[in-house]
Amino acid sequence: MNLFADIRATVLTALTEMQAEGTLPGGLDFAAVAVEPPRDAAHGDMATNAAMVLAKPAGQPPRAIADALAAKLLADPRITAADVAGPGFLNLRLAADIWQGVIKAALTMSTDFGRADLGKGRSVNVEFVSANPTGPMHVGHVRGAVVGDALANLLAFAGWDVTREYYINDGGAQVDVLARSAFERYREAHGLEPEIREGLYPGDYLVPVGEALKDTYGDTLLDRPEQDWLADVREFATQRMMQMIREDLASLGVSMDLYSSEKALYGTGKIEAAIQTLKDMDLIYEGVLEPPKGKEPEDWEPREQTLFRSTAHGDDVDRPVQKSDGSWTYFAPDIAYHFDKVQRGYDQLIDIFGADHGGYVKRMKAAVSALSGGRVPLDIKLVQLVKLWKNGEPFKMSKRAGTFVTLRDVVELAGTDVTRFIMLTRKNDVALDFDFDKVLEQSKDNPVFYVQYANARVNSILRKAVENGVDVSDATLAAADLSKLDHVAEIAVAKKLAEWPRLVEIAARGNEPHRVAFYLYELASDLHGLWNRGNDDVSLRFLQDDTATSQAKIALVRAVGVVICSGLGILGVTPVEEMR
Repeated sequence: MNLFADIRATVLTALTEMQAEGTLPGGLDFAAVAVEPPRDAAHGDMATNAAMVLAKPAGQPPRAIADALAAKLLADPRITAADVAGPGFLNLRLAADIWQGVIKAALTMSTDFGRADLGKGRSVNVEFVSANPTGPMHVGHVRGAVVGDALANLLAFAGWDVTREYYINDGGAQVDVLARSAFERYREAHGLEPEIREGLYPGDYLVPVGEALKDTYGDTLLDRPEQDWLADVREFATQRMMQMIREDLASLGVSMDLYSSEKALYGTGKIEAAIQTLKDMDLIYEGVLEPPKGKEPEDWEPREQTLFRSTAHGDDVDRPVQKSDGSWTYFAPDIAYHFDKVQRGYDQLIDIFGADHGGYVKRMKAAVSALSGGRVPLDIKLVQLVKLWKNGEPFKMSKRAGTFVTLRDVVELAGTDVTRFIMLTRKNDVALDFDFDKVLEQSKDNPVFYVQYANARVNSILRKAVENGVDVSDATLAAADLSKLDHVAEIAVAKKLAEWPRLVEIAARGNEPHRVAFYLYELASDLHGLWNRGNDDVSLRFLQDDTATSQAKIALVRAVGVVICSGLGILGVTPVEEMR
């Protein structure tokens, strides 16, 4: 049930009738016609921009269109008022029983209330985290992991068939550095002094890897040259790091459907096949790039390279895929990896990247556009940095990691649910401050507490009702006389519930899970406000002497609980039933 979509359909029907009657010309595009909550609730329940967006193509004054549309809409018994405002906005008011019907729908549909068919079963691949397998995950990965996982949940709720994927960056020089670092810990396990020289990974997390290498290989590697042990140690250490990463993700409540390896692209012909596909499209050529912006001519060495004509698909400049020495650039395996995803038949691709990958966005979109023939859209979300604070100061780095705060540090201090919710309280492309003191305090300023407290209040009301002999099963509450909910404060909460299905669609269309966190805070605020008004107005209290009235009021509260639990489920947060 999406009440806003239903009223929009009514608006479109009225506009079509106006065309048939000659009030509007034919051939108009109604795609931009919207029905949404008004900016000021005092203006009405819903507003439509129909007259404003159709005035120019129709060649008519917007107010004339709005007046004619208002007359049409007033014939609908759900609409009690249609007022033209300003240059031609149309504000609508709906009958109280429409809002009361939203409560019944939430109770009847339960966890399916707000669920959308936006995806229509189409497939979407959400690739996120994809950290180098060189150590434990750090706080930057936390945010990317939460954003990616919550987005996957959101898209599934909106009707998409979702695959969560982790791309293991195990094909570059960093895994050789990992192997050399692990080898020093292997030497340490044999009682030798490790040489953690500059450029190696210093964290203590590699100590157990060194011990495991000793258990597996004994002392057989100690006196052998690097070329003899590097490949074996690299594979061993990478597997151990991926096991650690999987455990880190599990502590955050994240599990992947698929792990793909960059290394598996080399020596298999997959990179060559992807580049050949682009070459067959006349998108690969030999050329010399212009100097990068900011480079002086003497700092630039022009050289012929194999280039991808990415400017043909929206990029600013063409991009090298093969160096003059014949080796692949970092971009080449990424092209092959995304070509593999295209070939797997996904209808949409989404990548969650760190903020430092901003320069990759246009080139990667260009590659997917070319390789899919424009069929598969790629959306890339950049996740900005997280700044950690504790006791009013920046939170110190982890000794175990050596150079950064780990995911485990954050989860152990704040908890999984708090961590996940707070990571979604800002849009992904905005920097986020994570203050351990504030995220754990019990106040309105702490959004996760405020939302969880609302859910706890819902359950408290239900428990008290049961203690008083009131039947609060969903079936009974859905059948209650909801016409008893006629106070403006109660209707306001019902109106907020009606926004949930619309919010799900908007958030899913924009791949923006943070919108769910924002909405839940607003819904919780409305419930707390209604609770507080009951302190002064006895008629607004949820438990009344009359059972029928109590059940109507509790139906509203229970509907709020249904939506909060659904929203928290999308965020990957466990609802609490009681605050301690």
